[in-house]
Amino acid sequence: MSAKKNEDKKNTQDSENLGKKIFKKKQAENKTAEAENKSKLKEKVSAQNEEENTEASEQKPEDKNNDSEDLRKKLAELEQKYNEVEDKYLRAEAEMANMHTRFKKEQEKLLRYDGQSLAKDVLPVIDNLNRALKIEVEDEASKQIKRGIELVYKDMEKALTSNNVVKIEALGQPFDPTKHQAVKSVQAEDGQKPDTVVEVFQDGYMLKDRVLRPAMVVVAQ
Repeated sequence: MSAKKNEDKKNTQDSENLGKKIFKKKQAENKTAEAENKSKLKEKVSAQNEEENTEASEQKPEDKNNDSEDLRKKLAELEQKYNEVEDKYLRAEAEMANMHTRFKKEQEKLLRYDGQSLAKDVLPVIDNLNRALKIEVEDEASKQIKRGIELVYKDMEKALTSNNVVKIEALGQPFDPTKHQAVKSVQAEDGQKPDTVVEVFQDGYMLKDRVLRPAMVVVAQ
């Protein structure tokens, strides 16, 4: 009976030992398979990375070219904008200079011909006084009035002269279309030169070098 128990116990231990051997063998096989899988995975990842690096290295020159092209375009755009801004600035500066020059000339002109409007308004008064002086009078009262008119006329002409308004010389002078206005022409008489002013209907006046009013004259032909 005791021998049978020992045999059964031995058989049980043998079975357990066999099971342990099988388990260890399976465990070793699993580790080997796992190691192989890890190795394959590493190789696959390495190959994939290598492929990506290859693609990246192949794309780099093109990307660089694209970047260079973009930079050139941006540089060209910036240069064009700079040229446009510079052109606008130069035009504005030139316009300001022209405006300053025009303003200066106009100011000088205003100062030079200051009083022109007043002088033009005074000329008809001078004309009326001159006509009054040409009237012949005989009685003493009229002569006194005429002398008074003559004094006013002289004072007016003096005031005009002091303000650079002078009478245009016309009678006996060669006809000058810039200063004389011919209202009539007559046949030249003995001793008269052609294109000469032989009569003045209305005196002309100048303010410095500007004609305020041309003299209305008769010209011999």
